[in-house]
Amino acid sequence: MHKPIVVVGSINFDLVVGADRIPRIGETIVGHSFNTFHGGKGANQAVAAAKLGSAVAMVGNVGSDAFGIQLREGLSAAGVDTTYVNAVEGPSGVALIATGASGENSIVVVPGANGRLNCASLEKATPLLERAGFLLTQLEIPLETVDYLAQFAERHNIPLMLDPAPARALSRDLLRRVSWITPNETEAAELLRINSSDGDQGSEAAADLLLAGGAQNVLLKLGARGCLVAEATLRKRYVPAFSPGVVDTTGAGDAFNAGFAVGLMRDYSVAESAVFASAVAAISVTRAGAQASMPSGGEVEDFLSQFHSLKLEK
Repeated sequence: MHKPIVVVGSINFDLVVGADRIPRIGETIVGHSFNTFHGGKGANQAVAAAKLGSAVAMVGNVGSDAFGIQLREGLSAAGVDTTYVNAVEGPSGVALIATGASGENSIVVVPGANGRLNCASLEKATPLLERAGFLLTQLEIPLETVDYLAQFAERHNIPLMLDPAPARALSRDLLRRVSWITPNETEAAELLRINSSDGDQGSEAAADLLLAGGAQNVLLKLGARGCLVAEATLRKRYVPAFSPGVVDTTGAGDAFNAGFAVGLMRDYSVAESAVFASAVAAISVTRAGAQASMPSGGEVEDFLSQFHSLKLEK
């Protein structure tokens, strides 16, 4: 039996407004659409990995409101094991998302039940966590919970991927326990307390600083420029992005993380896993919403078959 990917993280209800552009501070504009989607960085990654055909389980919280019932049902419908998705008293997490005509977005997250995912919750999920083949987490849950998970991963020799969003200062002890840290350029700048620097030179410098700060391996997401793979003992490598028509970038980073984890679980090389992840993310941005935009494994195979030099062997 294959070990599951276990995602420990946030589960949100997304309220999405579409407009020609994102409003400036203090500005009111007229939008042209409104939709609701199931989201949360943790749940997005879990659904994405499940749709790709992996065994996936989720550890997280939903609220006692109507959103909570819908969110849990949505995870189950996507094939995610929700045994350790707990309903706690109070509101579910929500995200308020504004999207512009070019696919750009601006997001405000209210943690709700996610803020109550504590170390005791993870202790109860120990039987599941011990069986994990890969652990994925993010920073939309309390930092002490992420610290606990990192220590657990180290003790049990389970690889851990950290998506450091929303970005905040992280200790060296936490970073050294993380197998892969996957910031975008803005998040890397926030983690390092430096000004964001465009271009390859700035990206490589950021990756070097993260490695020097304790990270085992860095996967720096560069948007339309692809990603930079920086492993501690190997030379850095760039993997170009695919360039589909962009409808909505919400959840693209989560699609990428899930794809990368699935690739590694399938014993793809790091570079092949990054290509696979890029394809998953590329398909996701051609659709609206987060979880609703995640592609199936067959869709990714068909997509990659158009690029013969990049087709991956199972």
